[in-house]
Amino acid sequence: MWVSKLRYETVIGLEVHVELKTKAKLWCGCSTQFGAEPNTQVCPVCLGLPGGLPILNKKAVELALTTGLALNCVLAEDCRFDRKHYFYPDLPKGYQITQFYQPIGREGWLEVEFADGPRRVRIKEIHLEEEAGRTYHLPPGPDGVAASLLDYNRSGIPLLEIVTAPELSSPEQARVFLEELKAVLECLEVSDAKMEEGSFRCDANLSVRRPGEELGKRVELKNLNSFRAIEAGLVYEEGRQRALLAKGEPLRGEEVRAWDEEKGITVYMREKEQAADYRYFPEPEIPAFVLVGDWIEALRTNLPEIPLEKRRRYREVYQLATADAALLSRRKAEAAFFEATLQYYQGGAQTVANWILGELTRLMKETKKEVADLPFSAEDFAALLNFQDQKVISSKIAKAVLAEMFRTGTEPAAIIEQRGWQQITDPSAVKMLVRETLAANSSAVQDYLGGKQKAFAFFVGDVMRKSKGRANPELLNEILRAELERCRSVGNREYQGDKQ
Repeated sequence: MWVSKLRYETVIGLEVHVELKTKAKLWCGCSTQFGAEPNTQVCPVCLGLPGGLPILNKKAVELALTTGLALNCVLAEDCRFDRKHYFYPDLPKGYQITQFYQPIGREGWLEVEFADGPRRVRIKEIHLEEEAGRTYHLPPGPDGVAASLLDYNRSGIPLLEIVTAPELSSPEQARVFLEELKAVLECLEVSDAKMEEGSFRCDANLSVRRPGEELGKRVELKNLNSFRAIEAGLVYEEGRQRALLAKGEPLRGEEVRAWDEEKGITVYMREKEQAADYRYFPEPEIPAFVLVGDWIEALRTNLPEIPLEKRRRYREVYQLATADAALLSRRKAEAAFFEATLQYYQGGAQTVANWILGELTRLMKETKKEVADLPFSAEDFAALLNFQDQKVISSKIAKAVLAEMFRTGTEPAAIIEQRGWQQITDPSAVKMLVRETLAANSSAVQDYLGGKQKAFAFFVGDVMRKSKGRANPELLNEILRAELERCRSVGNREYQGDKQ
């Protein structure tokens, strides 16, 4: 980390590439399914073979329009595609079909709750384009020769590129914005936005300047495949550029650098290309198209509640803790399960949130399952929580019941009945267990009466063991304190012989 007495401003703009959730590719009918054997989901169109003519996937346009509406973009009335020329082995045509001159949306914004308050981050544009293939670089073999393998299954998958204005001022803000954007895309169901599968990727442009000056030379960071990597890479690059300025050595030109996760540094890749380098011109094989107003209005009408709106509603209506509202609002399936549970649960919303974000989430993580995989309903989940509130079972037993529900899908009432897990709420039964414990542990009773308060927890644990966790905790504590005071008044020796 570099430290300088000079004052600098960091300016960050983001280019987010999102794979749209379509069954077929952008220009052909090949499958977009992830994980297939290499080069099994290809055809002459996505391989760039002579004679292969592209046909636009309407579903991809619909998902792009839905995103544009949610991001408050001005949608284009007329659209077209352009050719962007560059020569990489994973781009079989030697050019990428994209939107340079007439993107599908411009001048939008996304409101984000940063640490210093909510703010709108401007979206310069969103545009449709095709995905490239994938290159696998193999290490040198025994003969010292390295090799690269090409998989074109991804070639032609529909991408939506979302470009922000350069107005984020810290690596933390960049991360928070991306987390919010990812949540919006998942809420809209336009993309699964899985960073580990490459369906949500980000290139970050960072420059440093003195306040009031024009933007400095940009460095574009690539190979940022997680939120942690994005923030860490930007923190390093911010420090590197500030140190150069402090030494009077500003960047000579704009460049592209890769984030080296293992070393924790950015590494020079190449000079940054400019628009002229790509030799854009209108795509001659795809005609311009018109976006019909009625179609757009129908999509606008069906927009779901976005995470920020949901978060605010959870805080205001359900009085959820800020952190819990944020977590639930960014998890669409969990949020739906939360609201469905509230229809049947007689207690407070915070209790439901605690159980979903706590014990239920723990079980799902352990088994790598999602809410959609749960073998029980929200109504069953609410019944479990109602049984706990009604003192039918303790909180400890409730966790055991949930684990059984999670494993078998059995209703909570049946599990409680089969296992005999109902709480013991009869005062005489609890008193008998307490007296057995105290009579069997006279030395611990003397310790307690002598001021060792930790002995109380020992007594509680022993009674719980005897009752197999079924003794009502509140009733147990009340009776135990009363019996210990009785010991104090009658004397421990006399108490040992009093079994009534």
